[in-house]
Amino acid sequence: MLTKELLKQVKQIEIKTRNVVNEVFSGEYHSAFKGRGMEFAEVREYQMGDDIRSIDWNVTARSGSPFVKVFEEERELTVMLVVDMSGSLMFGSVDKTKQQIAAELAAILAFSAMKNNDKVGLILFTDRIEKFVPPKKGRSHGLRIIRDILSFKPEGNSTNIKSALEYLNHTIKRKSIAFLISDFIDEGYEKILNIVGKKHDLIGVVLQDPRESEIPKSGVIKFKDAETGLLRYIDTNNNDLRNKFRKALELQNSKRKSIFIKSRLDSIEVNTAESYVKPLANFFRKREKML
Repeated sequence: MLTKELLKQVKQIEIKTRNVVNEVFSGEYHSAFKGRGMEFAEVREYQMGDDIRSIDWNVTARSGSPFVKVFEEERELTVMLVVDMSGSLMFGSVDKTKQQIAAELAAILAFSAMKNNDKVGLILFTDRIEKFVPPKKGRSHGLRIIRDILSFKPEGNSTNIKSALEYLNHTIKRKSIAFLISDFIDEGYEKILNIVGKKHDLIGVVLQDPRESEIPKSGVIKFKDAETGLLRYIDTNNNDLRNKFRKALELQNSKRKSIFIKSRLDSIEVNTAESYVKPLANFFRKREKML
């Protein structure tokens, strides 16, 4: 049963993200991903200037004259949203939690895909696969995805990106555009990231909060790890501790960036204190130039 508050949140996100899609990303999504998927169209006789690599040798042998395979851009793509629902996504020091930002980002990507007549699917994960929504088209399906992200109560608290990517690889047989939305507070996903990136067009969407990189001086504070439940008392006025915390996060971010670079995959960094429109727009423009 949907609560009035949840329905209100879903509607607000729909209105906000539809406006962003129509005003900012109109045409940008298609331009960024056109030609990413090609499908067989027909076989025709070889013409001067055709790429010899496209010759269909079986048909050529049977007919006695050269024939080539003709491919065309797929009219329909599949977009998979792989969204982290672990405890750390419930954190937010500004207006919204990382989970709420994840829902808005998923909505923008879903509506952009649907406007291009593409299918959209969803995988919610923690340290296990929490929910799978098969790819479909349509507004009601897009609204369901937003609702699931906002309302879902996961069983797990910690993060296992490796298992989420393995599930994506095994479940979605056809090449898809996969957005992995997470804060990437995890380890051990390097190998599977590279494997999935060779099959799917995989893009990491990294969620960050300003308080994760800089703890305010507020004296002794009780901290609770959202994923492990561990409680600790920390003196936030201790400069050595603050520096260690900042350096640990910088190392974690540097390692993540290195993993994506080595795997030759794109990533988008989104800060909960700033608008996500600019980093998304920059990503789409960058992709368009690469085509």
